Amino acid sequence: MLLHIVNRSPATSQVYRQALEGMGQDDRLLLIEDGVQGALPQLVRYYDGLQGRLFALKEDLASRGLLGRCDGEVQVVDVDGFVALTEEAERTVSWY
Repeated sequence: MLLHIVNRSPATSQVYRQALEGMGQDDRLLLIEDGVQGALPQLVRYYDGLQGRLFALKEDLASRGLLGRCDGEVQVVDVDGFVALTEEAERTVSWY
């Protein structure tokens, strides 16, 4: 399993497409920085098909006033959860 990390919003960047194309069946996707905007109900559709494999960083949601506004399909993780995801992954791939 690979952990893919996206730091840009799907509303302003197409990098999410590259990440999705590079993902395997068991890979996971973590939204960080401005990428957490993709966890909002109006933008989460860009990540269809990732049920149970889509995560957003809590601290970045909080710093943008988005905590508690995520779609139910998104799993919110804190920094410790981020570390756990990286430990579980064979490697990480950052998409910028």
